Amino acid sequence: MKGIADTGFLVAFANRNDIHHEWAVEVAERLSEPLLTCEAVLAETAFHLRDAGLVLAMLREGLVTLAFDCRDHLPQLTELAERYADRHPDLADLCLIRMSELHPRHSILTVDRADFRVYRRNKRETIPLVSPPER
Repeated sequence: MKGIADTGFLVAFANRNDIHHEWAVEVAERLSEPLLTCEAVLAETAFHLRDAGLVLAMLREGLVTLAFDCRDHLPQLTELAERYADRHPDLADLCLIRMSELHPRHSILTVDRADFRVYRRNKRETIPLVSPPER
């Protein structure tokens, strides 16, 4: 499986007390290569886990790899921010939408179905998601 990691997935994977922990571990076991992500997601993950060292270990051990530089995509990120201004997207979400455009065969691994069901890549395409079963 190829994927793009969102914050919620990484937090669930690392936190045994997270309600989606088992799901995240099962998904991680099926990965065929490191998950792509961006620095905004890693910063959010470190904040939520209160452990930057754990996030750096995810990079070092190959669970995730950095595959995005905001500077290279400022016009597209700005356009996405304007398009979704009513939803108040954070930088991580904007980066993930753009990453989905750049890596169309990768699904976004997220627990945030509500926003990612609304977001579109290339203006009209739904973004493929891998998310926990609805309760």
